[in-house]
Amino acid sequence: MAAFAFEDLFLKRAAVSLPPGQVVAMMGAGGAVVFWLFAARLRQPILTRRALSGAAAVRTLSEAGATMLYITALALIPLTMNAALLQASPLVVTMAAALFLGEKVGWRRWSAITVGFLGVMVILRPGTEGFQAAGLLTVACVFILTARDLSTRVMDASIGTFQLTTWAYLALVPAGVILMAVQGQTPQAVDPSQWVDLTGALITGLLGYYAVTAAMRVGDVSVVAPFRYARLVFAMILAVIFLGERPDFWMLIGATLVIGSGLYTFAREARVKRALSMKADPR
Repeated sequence: MAAFAFEDLFLKRAAVSLPPGQVVAMMGAGGAVVFWLFAARLRQPILTRRALSGAAAVRTLSEAGATMLYITALALIPLTMNAALLQASPLVVTMAAALFLGEKVGWRRWSAITVGFLGVMVILRPGTEGFQAAGLLTVACVFILTARDLSTRVMDASIGTFQLTTWAYLALVPAGVILMAVQGQTPQAVDPSQWVDLTGALITGLLGYYAVTAAMRVGDVSVVAPFRYARLVFAMILAVIFLGERPDFWMLIGATLVIGSGLYTFAREARVKRALSMKADPR
């Protein structure tokens, strides 16, 4: 999570000085090369029809769309606000899984989801002087990421992790070009300081991805998943030190509501799973 927070810092600095679409395309190209090499080493084919059909295609398109929105938002709103709004993602996933996948969600988790959305409203503060419309881009990003996560759940288990990641990064290249066309921007020359930010974003993003994948493989998901909220803590520290941001009272209250409801949801899901496993195995 610390690595992902550094990635956000580097991406924000890059997206402020370069067209966001150019940043998306360059990150996509760099990440695709790295993950394609990993996939080739594991003999996971990239140029295959499976990438263009079914859940895999939905996941890839969702990743591209969410990244376009996220990096655009990074260029427009404070890093702390972006990071806080992103933490609503697990709540939206839980809600969507109940609505579209038939997963059972009790009134307690529905209540937590409601509190979490209240926290999002506190962070955004619509109708007040503190409202920043660009924050809605991050909210839209959260909902698109939900489509990515749900498609991953129903995907064929034989599709490799590095295949999925390579497809996602490849999709960022045309997504970045489209974003530049929509915003009426053209590619700019990249100076040394911008290369530092772009390279830093790529390295820390890859490091974060490797670390979280390793953690999920060796640890219990119910234990590992709540640590995602540490990303907001690191993001706030970095934003204060390097960007001079000062999260106000309402931002902190909203973030607390979002994180508290998310942690409760994780804990409740773990308790429900334990109860179901005990019923299945009475020993």
